[in-house]
Amino acid sequence: MKRRQFLATLGAAAVRLGGLTLPSCAFAANPAAKSKRPNFVFIFADDLGWGDLGCYGNRQIKTPNLDELAKKGTLFTQFYVNGSVCSPSRTSIMTSHFPARHSVHGHFASHKQNRARGMPNWLDPKTHTVTGLLKNAGYTTGHFGKWHLGSGDGSPTPGDYGIDEHCTRSSSGPQLEGTSDPYFRAKSTGQIVDKTIEFIEKNRDKLFYVNVWTLVPHATLHPTDEQMKPYQRYAPRAVPYRGVKQIYYASISELDNQIGRLIRKIDELGLTDNTLIAFSSDNGPEDLDIRNAVHSGIGSTGPFRGRKRSIYEGGIRMPFIVRWPGHTPAGRVDEATIIAGVDWLPTVCSLAGAKLPDNLNSDGQNMSRAILGKSQRRTKPLMWEWRFRVAGDMVHKCPMLAIRDGKWKLLMNPDRSRVELYDIPKDPTELDNVAEKHPEVVKKLSQQLLKWQATLPPGPVDEVAGSNAYPWPKNK
Repeated sequence: MKRRQFLATLGAAAVRLGGLTLPSCAFAANPAAKSKRPNFVFIFADDLGWGDLGCYGNRQIKTPNLDELAKKGTLFTQFYVNGSVCSPSRTSIMTSHFPARHSVHGHFASHKQNRARGMPNWLDPKTHTVTGLLKNAGYTTGHFGKWHLGSGDGSPTPGDYGIDEHCTRSSSGPQLEGTSDPYFRAKSTGQIVDKTIEFIEKNRDKLFYVNVWTLVPHATLHPTDEQMKPYQRYAPRAVPYRGVKQIYYASISELDNQIGRLIRKIDELGLTDNTLIAFSSDNGPEDLDIRNAVHSGIGSTGPFRGRKRSIYEGGIRMPFIVRWPGHTPAGRVDEATIIAGVDWLPTVCSLAGAKLPDNLNSDGQNMSRAILGKSQRRTKPLMWEWRFRVAGDMVHKCPMLAIRDGKWKLLMNPDRSRVELYDIPKDPTELDNVAEKHPEVVKKLSQQLLKWQATLPPGPVDEVAGSNAYPWPKNK
């Protein structure tokens, strides 16, 4: 009788008793198995650069909470997002697809602007998403902060993508409050964290997955005087203006402060050991050339060339920190694993015991071994397409297409102009084009890249896309 009661308590979870292994088909419904599957908190900053955090080498911006997260978890140096602006990058996180497959080439805007760029007005809600798959696997799901996967007349809400609770910006669902406040963006991370904490407290006894997608440091930045106090040393002398560094650095530190508050609450609730916290950013930092960032566009890409919109490293290579005590090694820096946004869905589903649909056709791969502390070899190449202009200095103006496969990264235009090949581990700044020295590598990767591009839905291309032409002085 005692044995029967014991088995009934365990339900259908996999246990070993007297040499008998029971199936785990009802894993999601069994409270006793909860500790075997983590909760997930995915923090996604907006326009934060690879080099904006102390743990990634910044010596001016103070980010003690994210630095502590890295100290207690694993920091990845070769993490890529799959779009150089927000909506494409977010599409890949949610779907595990390269965003161009969904015709998401730029940010979702007005329906008129979307149409002009050959884009839909929103991500198709019939698409498999990480939130939908985890919800089906027994998780309660949430999304707080930026959405930017489509809005406007007739658009679905975040709830149509398998999200139980949501309060967002740039969506058709419930919105963050106080948008008329001139300091709304400066205070927004606090509001996002408040709502996330409320969600976690309510669901602390359940399995949960929550996206915490901030609005900062996306321009226009307008930090409060209190937020800027620690950076008075960067204010200009003898003129009544705020310094660019003062504005940007204050915004990053406020982001860090609020993330620290969220992490402390998770720890206070006793959820530390069974909660995987991940942090990254959607693309590289904004450029001073863009009007809403002329006072603040000083974000750091670390050693990399390229910024937002560019598919050079600085536009697509982002911070990635993961903490899961007892599973993810503390204080580890993984310099070898090439991991990407398209890997998030299959990796999370693996760790959560959620089955991938047969028709998912993922562009990513399960990188859970890397999350758990073993550097992992990438078996699927990463590919990008950018059809529009690139803002800023000439050095950031990339070709339209790129592929990363092993140590090699090839960039080129569809007409085979501007062929650039870089050995990324040796040349992360992408300054030494070795295409002429390795024609066999160029041939292989260019064929693969152009074959992929030919499968993408057609759409308009800017006249200056892929060009780095400079208006040299000429005789008339």
